[in-house]
Amino acid sequence: MRLLLVEDDVMVASGIKLGLSDAGYAVDWVGSAERALEVTKSEAFDLAVVDIGLPLMDGLALTQRLRQGGHAMPVLILTARDALQDRVQGLDMGADDYMVKPFELPELLARLRALLRRSQAATSATLTFGSLELDTAHRQACIRPPAQTMADGESVLPPTIPIELGPREWTVMEYLLLQAPKPANKDKLLQALTGWDKEITPNAIEVYISRLRGKLEPHGIALRSIRGFGYRLELVPSAGDPGDAP
Repeated sequence: MRLLLVEDDVMVASGIKLGLSDAGYAVDWVGSAERALEVTKSEAFDLAVVDIGLPLMDGLALTQRLRQGGHAMPVLILTARDALQDRVQGLDMGADDYMVKPFELPELLARLRALLRRSQAATSATLTFGSLELDTAHRQACIRPPAQTMADGESVLPPTIPIELGPREWTVMEYLLLQAPKPANKDKLLQALTGWDKEITPNAIEVYISRLRGKLEPHGIALRSIRGFGYRLELVPSAGDPGDAP
């Protein structure tokens, strides 16, 4: 997921960006509302983290301008102002959430996950597709095999099978699951993987897709390439399923 951080304090911005990057997000930072408006005209972000106390145009005005410009991405406001009226004003001007400084990074990350789930119409921190489960809160992926019926008729759940994912493999997997069963656009997937200070070629996406295929196909989940668009997760019919009939 690609985030836009709008914060004029260099030290604060550096700390937040480091924490978000370590959590697996691609983060781009700007120091003013004017710059934020400029970059959002040409580039797509999944969420914006906006400080209120910006020079010239403040964060509330920026949020309002983003909404007036048709931007639907979630906006989380950061501020040292903790008065009720400030929080009400921020929400009324288009913010989706509001955090008061100082704050703890785990809470910020949890709020970001909640906003991203909401924006993608996901209702749980655990994303699923077939037997695949992705726990976004703990960054753990696994395959949950179906229950087995024992000789005495009792159903037993086999243990889950962990799937090891690198940071970028995780980002690709999460994006695919959030889009499923719809296809994921390759260009947007590329944006979710990188920010301004990193470079990744479109062909590199194929590397991560190939690795994920190797980890998913043995468990009945395919990654189909859609020419000219991107990729889609699909369930592979097991032997004997109606889909196997000629």
